[in-house]
Amino acid sequence: MQKPVLKISELRANVEDKEILKGVNLEIKGGEVHAIMGPNGTGKSTLSSTIMGHPKYKVTSGNVTLNHEDVLSMSVDERARAGLFLAMQYPAEVPGVTNSDFLRTAMQTRMEEGKDVPLFKFIRELDKNVEKLEMRQDLPHRYLNEGFSGGEKKRNEILQMLMLKPKIAILDEIDSGLDVDALRIVGQAVNSMRSENFGCLLITHYQRLLDHIKPDFVHIMMKGRIVKSGGPELIERIDREGYDWIKQELGIEDERVIVEDEKRKVVSIGTCATKEMLDL
Repeated sequence: MQKPVLKISELRANVEDKEILKGVNLEIKGGEVHAIMGPNGTGKSTLSSTIMGHPKYKVTSGNVTLNHEDVLSMSVDERARAGLFLAMQYPAEVPGVTNSDFLRTAMQTRMEEGKDVPLFKFIRELDKNVEKLEMRQDLPHRYLNEGFSGGEKKRNEILQMLMLKPKIAILDEIDSGLDVDALRIVGQAVNSMRSENFGCLLITHYQRLLDHIKPDFVHIMMKGRIVKSGGPELIERIDREGYDWIKQELGIEDERVIVEDEKRKVVSIGTCATKEMLDL
């Protein structure tokens, strides 16, 4: 199996007439876990939604490739079938569709024509992963995210990742809404996926997630681009000193321009929480 490589080159993207991503460069390979941190409103969630093809975000220049294939030319479902996965910041509720039907249908789209997902194997794997995430045993029969708590929705996103086995997973603030025990469980589940055939991008504000999922690379995002990269030592310094030292080191002015954001709506791949954007 070819080792997955997601490459983002000089990516720029707008929300309406406002440029949010201002030249993002990043490469994620199988076997690697990358973490992106940064102040609110710097484009982190915009990056994840843009990679997955959210219609709200318009790419104005740059490239995104997965194993040299042009991701930006793909529809959202084609990106998913190619091996990209997004654990959404605000998972949508889908009444009338059970978790098991949703997952089996998603897995079926990756099968060769004429072949089906074996039912017994599917049930056995689903039960195993539900137990691993310490979720309710009736979860397969519940409607997708309907009536779920915030923490249950986040665990359900990780359940989907475990079942779909993507090449590259983007986890957008999966730690929000999780208590200490749930965070540990989710961290263990993500760590169980680590292999040469799986790469991961974690987007987070908090060190607590990175205590459970140790990243190989840490990137700081400000004003729509990655301004600093390093290892876990960056997390420790940010935890102690915040982001002001990076702004001073790079001469970044702390000037904010407020961008009016749409109210959160239920859409096919979730909504971005970007409410404040920094202008150059």
